[in-house]
Amino acid sequence: MNHHKNSFLQRLSSEPAVLVQVVATEGSVPREAGTWMAVFTEAVVGTIGGGHVEHQAMATARAHLKHGQGVTVNRVVLGPSLGQCCGGVMTLQFEPVGPADVAALRRRLFTKLQALALFGGGHVGHALVEVLSRLPFDLTWIDSREGIFPDELANFSALGGQGATRSERAWGLNVRCEHSEPVQGAVRELAPQSRVLIMSFSHAEDLDIVAECLKRQREKGDLPYIGLIGSKTKWATFRHRLQARGFSDEELAHVTSPIGLPGIDGKEPEVIAVAVAAQLLLLDLPETA
Repeated sequence: MNHHKNSFLQRLSSEPAVLVQVVATEGSVPREAGTWMAVFTEAVVGTIGGGHVEHQAMATARAHLKHGQGVTVNRVVLGPSLGQCCGGVMTLQFEPVGPADVAALRRRLFTKLQALALFGGGHVGHALVEVLSRLPFDLTWIDSREGIFPDELANFSALGGQGATRSERAWGLNVRCEHSEPVQGAVRELAPQSRVLIMSFSHAEDLDIVAECLKRQREKGDLPYIGLIGSKTKWATFRHRLQARGFSDEELAHVTSPIGLPGIDGKEPEVIAVAVAAQLLLLDLPETA
């Protein structure tokens, strides 16, 4: 996703490639229209589905690079001749691109990202950023403590992206680090329609962040998801304390706690991160009858 796009554009800034894009499909195919891969002389970024069709497309793209061909379009039948039994058809566009195309491709390939705020730089927070930085989220990572963020991300945020190394850019293009003291003060500045994940080092901080999110939701109604890490017992305790602060049962029902896709029970940070990311990705899927 965005990780592949970042890697592609970083490499493209210094060498040419051929952008192979699925522009149309018929029947059963491994990837949908809009899927792409970038083929360099000695590297490939992204995938159009693997197998023989991808191997053949890579060879065609490298022939384009070698001979300087312009844009071409190939119709590929996924049948026995390719050793595939999908039975569908993919229409592939082969487009030579170079350093001069980076800005235009950034506008073309990067769709609007979903705003997401993550409060907490602990073990689970770090694992989540590893996962979410590669998914379609515009992530703001917030903590009240100094020195909590990885150097690559902290440097990228401090530089505003200017003069950052390739490693810093690979981490940071859709992740921003923010120090906030008090931490709940950052809630007022969140982008409208942000999803919010709360997992600070302190239950007291967690409570204050949840309360501030609920206040904003009461006033503006623009935080569609407020997720709090922890057990059912933790949330029961928080409910009583938030009720004492004047929040109604209807308002408290807007908080998701525990967080993560049900049925994934591991407590390792990496397992929690995958479960939470999966839950976030499901939020915008249309409901089925």
